[in-house]
Amino acid sequence: MSIKIAITGSHRLLLSTAIFSSMVAFAVLPQTVIAATTSPVAVSAIATAQINNFTTSEWLKGTWRGSAGFSIPATAQNKAAFKKGVQVRLADGQVRTINAVYFSGAHMSPMLSGSTLDASKTGYPHSVSALSNSAVQPPVSAPAAAPAASTSAAHSSAINNYTNNDWLNGVWRKSAGFSIPTSTANTAAFKPGASVKLADGQVRQITAIYTSGQNMSVMLAGSTLGGNLGYPNKLYAATPSTVAPSAPAAPSAPAAPVVTAPSAPASKPAMTVALNSFNGKDFLGGIYLSSPGISVQDTEANRAAFHKGAQVRFANGQIRTVNMVYRFGGNMTVLLDGAQVNGNEVGYPRTISVSSTGFSSQPAAGSGNVNSPADNAAPANPINLIGINLAGAEFGAGEALPGKYTIHYIYPGEDDFKRYANLNMKLVRLPFRWERIQPKLNSDLNGAEVTRLMATLDHAKKHNIQVILDMHNYYRYYDKLIASKDVPISAFADSWTRIAKKVVNHPAVYGYGLMNEPHATNGKWPDAALAAAKAIRMVDSKRWIYVAGDRWSSAFHWPSYNIQLINDPWMRDPKNNLVYEAHLYLDADYSGKYRDPKAVYDPMEGVKRAKPFVEWLTKYKLRGFIGEHGAPDFSPSAIVATDNLLKYLNQNCIPSTYWAGGPWWGEYALALDVKSGKSRPQLPILLKHAANKACGAIGPLK
Repeated sequence: MSIKIAITGSHRLLLSTAIFSSMVAFAVLPQTVIAATTSPVAVSAIATAQINNFTTSEWLKGTWRGSAGFSIPATAQNKAAFKKGVQVRLADGQVRTINAVYFSGAHMSPMLSGSTLDASKTGYPHSVSALSNSAVQPPVSAPAAAPAASTSAAHSSAINNYTNNDWLNGVWRKSAGFSIPTSTANTAAFKPGASVKLADGQVRQITAIYTSGQNMSVMLAGSTLGGNLGYPNKLYAATPSTVAPSAPAAPSAPAAPVVTAPSAPASKPAMTVALNSFNGKDFLGGIYLSSPGISVQDTEANRAAFHKGAQVRFANGQIRTVNMVYRFGGNMTVLLDGAQVNGNEVGYPRTISVSSTGFSSQPAAGSGNVNSPADNAAPANPINLIGINLAGAEFGAGEALPGKYTIHYIYPGEDDFKRYANLNMKLVRLPFRWERIQPKLNSDLNGAEVTRLMATLDHAKKHNIQVILDMHNYYRYYDKLIASKDVPISAFADSWTRIAKKVVNHPAVYGYGLMNEPHATNGKWPDAALAAAKAIRMVDSKRWIYVAGDRWSSAFHWPSYNIQLINDPWMRDPKNNLVYEAHLYLDADYSGKYRDPKAVYDPMEGVKRAKPFVEWLTKYKLRGFIGEHGAPDFSPSAIVATDNLLKYLNQNCIPSTYWAGGPWWGEYALALDVKSGKSRPQLPILLKHAANKACGAIGPLK
């Protein structure tokens, strides 16, 4: 498959939260909020800290613009004094309670009760004082019961129509809160300490307001709310006519780190997970610098695996226990027991293993848990089971052929090869167009195109990557069928003879992909494949030849369309180093276009579609390869099915290359390289199976 498109995904609502934008969410979440006493009490300062001189889009003189908070150095003295529940006195004399404290590198951000602060009065170069606990203790006796608050609606606001992972009809899923427009009237009416009336009549107190652009999040006391109270209902600002109830504990802010500590799940095998490639003041190779911890992607599989009490095993064999997990911005920070972890020694691009049941022993450094087809020792020279299609050189065929380089098509660059080499995906299927490398049948190859191809192979060699050359033409040349009078089979064989002669001595060439997705071939594909394969063998006697199947190479339909492909005994001879190539997508029409964004896939759907191909290979004792498979980023169920598919293929020693990576993909849902650079949920699954080094040869050959 080759689709050059840019898909603009729906952007997730971003809420301005009371933390640094660079923070990866190490937070001490509030448990109680000590209400300020109204009686005058003699107070004393136990510590004084100078406000940091931060002024950015989120900070003004060390004062948080979005809600009440300030930044100070994270010294030992400040950590001991500025804690949740402690009261602080600001430079203008007002006293506030600390609701939460967030740490980021050498700085800490105490977040306060009440409205935002005036930086000109309390920010840098002013200081702030932490007050002694004796000054803020509430009365010992319980207060008299407050009368019920009767209210009258003074102002109402429409609730935003947001429904995604964080919101349901504009209602925050994780704690009590709503999202409404940031209008002048709403800003004036909805403030911390005020009361609101909900659509069902209940009255809640506002504990915090978070503003993000054109919207504001109104956080309320009490338990989470149901989506039935959200859009199209309204939220009412209520004016109390009697004494309002005392303020309960403030909830966590939207999009702030969420502490997860689920009970241990049922026993599952260990899984291999990629560390995030985070480097900076807080992380080195995905290893947290301030305390023992790691950063991984926030996927469904990782959330299930990394829970309190689970064990992780690093590349050097050391084993740690998970103490706590924070989720933030598509990533998870997993805090561990023990001493600080060395990012240089075990960080990215290495992987880690995680297990709910623990590890019985510590393996040798660098080893990992793998799914082995047999209990034999690992092979001395394992094959690469997981790879990537680096697309680009086949782009633009529908616009112009041959087309213009860098306008209609592009070859992947060295950075593309380097990136996947670092990810341990060292098998690359490289699509190209026949019309570009040989613009005229039975004639010399285009010199400029050969130069581009050879330069690309040089990039692969530099990073120790194996390349399968894929003629991405769908059994056509300038839209005319092979084996027709315009494109005789002999011309097809001639093209491969010329290509093989050019690349035969290049060490990066791993194999020759005869043709991408033949279809509507009039039954002539077996003859064409045989002729081209024999032509290559006259030039190169060693490298693999990849023989695709008819009907778009569909793995599921393989036995019904490709029996004739092996009629000639030459095509069944193991000494000829042939590998049969199928493609596999999970959507209803097997195309990989995934037109239905709401489709939910059976976890074993990939295995079901692969089995006809794998069983055919086993029956005839042949080798196999899945040249294309892919799952869209918007479908967790498709990614789960991909996980099971790769496990099944690896058990049979059948390599695969994911569709796709490389330049020019825009926001294509299947791509691993997208213009926005957002995290790709497919990647951890691929990296997990790329760690499998149990196969010494392409299978199944049983």
